[in-house]
Amino acid sequence: MSELVGRYLDAAVAHLERIRAEEGENIEAAAELLAEAVEHGRRIFTYGAGHSSLAAQDVVYRAGGLVVMNLLNVPGMTGVNVMPAHLGSALERVSGLATTTLDLTPARSGDLLFVISLSGRQVMPVELARHARDRGLKVIGVTSLAYPGAVSSNDPSGTYLKDNCDVVLDSKIGLGDGELDHPGAGAPFGSVSTITTSALMQSVTASAIAKLADRGITPPLFRSGNVDGGTEWNNKVIADNADRIFYAW
Repeated sequence: MSELVGRYLDAAVAHLERIRAEEGENIEAAAELLAEAVEHGRRIFTYGAGHSSLAAQDVVYRAGGLVVMNLLNVPGMTGVNVMPAHLGSALERVSGLATTTLDLTPARSGDLLFVISLSGRQVMPVELARHARDRGLKVIGVTSLAYPGAVSSNDPSGTYLKDNCDVVLDSKIGLGDGELDHPGAGAPFGSVSTITTSALMQSVTASAIAKLADRGITPPLFRSGNVDGGTEWNNKVIADNADRIFYAW
């Protein structure tokens, strides 16, 4: 293994260890909101723009995941799925897009929304979180608290994602999202933000599942479609929860 590969893996492990040591209370608070939303029939949505959408997608429609998690899919922002690719970055800066997007979804007061944004500075995540709370949704933000104060907010309110959430999960990522350097590279590289944000999302989900099971509530979970009986199980659990699923239309 090269020295750089070792440094990268060490950086990823170090970030996860920080999350374990420092974010336990916030993870449990977020998990309680998620468990309550599942228990009481609320609708649950996840949102992230660009590469932040990877962690949002990671808990939707997957083996071992909660059936009732829905991706809030904004065209042009989910991953790198538009040409030119930087159009997605430009859309994050458009005022009014978040409010319009949320108003056109089935989300209603009492529902739960995860908003994932590394910097937490762009218009879309800030406006989306603020508008969701104004409409009575609970909001869990997944962001890096290294950014506010170190970079300016692009939202007209001057606030960041962290300022518009009920619970904030800190991904611990430093400015620039690069853990490695090399004299000939010219810029930092080796991002671990997808690892940490996905770990936070999966940790919240795992804790919520345990909370539901401890209360005698069977969590609505997917099984792998690659094991015998998995597809049949999944078809049934989707049908049983159809009123809260918006990816199977």
